[in-house]
Amino acid sequence: MRANIRIFSVLISIIVPLLLMMTSIRVLLNPFFLDYEYNQPNFPADEFGFSKADRLNWGKLSLVYLTNNAGPEFLAELKFENGDPIYNERELSHMVDVKNLVQLMVKIMLPMAAFLVLAWILAWRLGWIPQFWKSVSLGGWMTLGMIGLILVGTVINFDALFTGFHHLFFTGSTWLFYTNDTLIRLFPEKLWSDAFTFMGVFTLAGGVICTFLGARLAHKSK
Repeated sequence: MRANIRIFSVLISIIVPLLLMMTSIRVLLNPFFLDYEYNQPNFPADEFGFSKADRLNWGKLSLVYLTNNAGPEFLAELKFENGDPIYNERELSHMVDVKNLVQLMVKIMLPMAAFLVLAWILAWRLGWIPQFWKSVSLGGWMTLGMIGLILVGTVINFDALFTGFHHLFFTGSTWLFYTNDTLIRLFPEKLWSDAFTFMGVFTLAGGVICTFLGARLAHKSK
């Protein structure tokens, strides 16, 4: 029994930071984030001619694609007024890769959340609820450390952080594009820097809550 509790405790501490980060990313995969970004006074204008309305239109449709069940034809059928597709084949291929990553993230979030609920129920019924909340608190501390490193990396050298992220999740140079490609024009570095920062702040807030609420509940439930 003690061994099982230790296994559950370790899994809880690992799942908490992962679930907090994934939840923050999922929150940002919504059109309101683009509304916020494109309306910032320091957001760079598109030197090749996209207006803010153009960016909002194509950007929101691109985000919708990442979270819906449509195939790549959803984006392939998007065309400019002159009939040219907004994305070339290389961009479409990368968007498929991104969608696969997003869909995988969404699929594992629910089992992670279900595991935490199940662990809480078992802890309550079997009398190790203090250990459950200690594990949540430890997961919160792990979150603070992980996100602290990400935020420091964002401030010190975002380019290196961004490059490392893409090398981790994508193969070769499939994620590199020309400055006049639509993906770069819709989602410039400023947007990604802000996205990493917001993800860090949201996850950090969740980590703080888990850290101190978990410790408090562990103490109260002894």
